[in-house]
Amino acid sequence: MACSEETLSLMHRYLDHETDQQEEKELKQHLKECKDCLAHFQELKKAIALVQSTSHIETPNDFTARVMASLPKEKRRIGAGRWLKAHPLLIAASLFIILMASSLVSAWSGDHQFSVTKNSKLIVQNSTVTVPKGETIEGDITVRNGTLKVDGKVDGNVTVINGEEYTAAAGEVTGDIKEINELFDWLWYKMKSFGNEVVGVFQ
Repeated sequence: MACSEETLSLMHRYLDHETDQQEEKELKQHLKECKDCLAHFQELKKAIALVQSTSHIETPNDFTARVMASLPKEKRRIGAGRWLKAHPLLIAASLFIILMASSLVSAWSGDHQFSVTKNSKLIVQNSTVTVPKGETIEGDITVRNGTLKVDGKVDGNVTVINGEEYTAAAGEVTGDIKEINELFDWLWYKMKSFGNEVVGVFQ
């Protein structure tokens, strides 16, 4: 169609009942003179008539229910897969907790090496650490996988991990005495130690 956009716009406005009498007269005059525009205008009128003729068609009341009933049932496995895809953050958090727990359990069960806080006044024989009678140890003592005997004085905290602590009648500990023989106690001890180290860096 070689006519202007204005003529096409005028056709649309006429079909939408938005033209005044002057514009309507101009359009009818143009349609008498231009066969292409007349053919296009008639096609537009046919399209509108077709759309209006289908507007009274209604669906049955139970149409939606029948369509839903005819759909195939969803497999359970697909439902579980969809749930996993819908919750990736929960899956990632669960995997992280499982991996961390397994690494902590392996660290707890695999660490059977004897160790003790270095101090020249301590007497170490096999896996037994002794604070000699009459000696005063300044600072904390940590014994791992061994036994601690306190015959003297410890001016600090005593921590025994996977072992036992004996204090003689003459022995004295001014700080706390902790025996850690359970996984969760050990985990709590590690977390507190790490926290104290972090705080110590900023002091």
